[in-house]
Amino acid sequence: MSGFLHQRSLHNPFSNPFPISSSSSTNSKKPISIFSPTILLSLLSLIVVLGVFSPWLGMPQNLFFTSKPSISKWGHYTLDQALTFVAKNGTVIVCIVSQPYLPFLNNWLISITMQKRQDMVLVIAEDYPSLYKVNELWPGHAVLIPPVLDVEAAHKFGSKGFFNFTARRPSHLLKILELGYSVMYNDVDMVWLADPFPYLQGNHDVYFTDDMTAIKPLDHSHDLPPPGNKGRPYICSCMIFLRPTDGAKLILKKWLEELQLEPWSRTKKSNDQPAFNWALMKNVKEVDLYLLPQAAFPTGGLYFKNKTWVKETKGKHVIIHNNYIVGFEKKIKRFRDYGFWLVDEHANESPLGGL
Repeated sequence: MSGFLHQRSLHNPFSNPFPISSSSSTNSKKPISIFSPTILLSLLSLIVVLGVFSPWLGMPQNLFFTSKPSISKWGHYTLDQALTFVAKNGTVIVCIVSQPYLPFLNNWLISITMQKRQDMVLVIAEDYPSLYKVNELWPGHAVLIPPVLDVEAAHKFGSKGFFNFTARRPSHLLKILELGYSVMYNDVDMVWLADPFPYLQGNHDVYFTDDMTAIKPLDHSHDLPPPGNKGRPYICSCMIFLRPTDGAKLILKKWLEELQLEPWSRTKKSNDQPAFNWALMKNVKEVDLYLLPQAAFPTGGLYFKNKTWVKETKGKHVIIHNNYIVGFEKKIKRFRDYGFWLVDEHANESPLGGL
């Protein structure tokens, strides 16, 4: 390629392709229009030359030609391609984010990197800014599954945008199972203190955590807990592990059906968790379910509210969920108060850097 470039005679875009002869000197005082053929041809030549040779000159390639997000290579990156790239031993760790959640994504990733599991992480981006930002900093680790959601609508808990955001979760997870992969799903307002995979004992279909704050004995049952006063259990839909079995796929399909039965409305601001619990309870006899140990996977309503319990179970905690609190700033403050806002001192350990 370099030899070709040296042999090729280049047109000088700064030279006048129509030199003025002496006989035209009488017209030299005429004003030159920027729309004249001479000027337009020169500008066109300059743009073409810079567009072709800017990569070899070290100039930004998007200085003169900008591409729409829809035609970026990451806009055509498929879930199948992403899973092939990311999964390890047929297993992937997945989170789902929109742009407002990127700081929490970074914090969550740091904690996973400390457990040396970051290479298994696939970020499902719900908007193009998130897709491009993650893949710019960490190529191949983010994918977008259409349709695209409104960037700003999904961050307020209880809003219709938040419901639409979380209601896509079972659909995304089902697609992964149907491609033959096991998947661990996490919300990004979590932090890993240890590797959770040793706790996925046996070959159950679905693993999950209790969202109740009542203290369980250390040797508690791993069966689905009994219904509460709303007629269903209180299992958290924010930390789930699923194997690509018929039972796990059944739960996700039933979860989607339950979401259709309880849509969001202004009077009933639903979220996806009740539907997940109904799906578990109604299909408990058909599916092999496993409740993870409370001491290892406590809800935020227990961990951040009961200092005595935290002290008694010290050394047993694996993933801490920063729930039972609403608002980005409040969540960040609570993480900071407990030393869990890792981006303050460990940003260089994230695959995304300082983001």
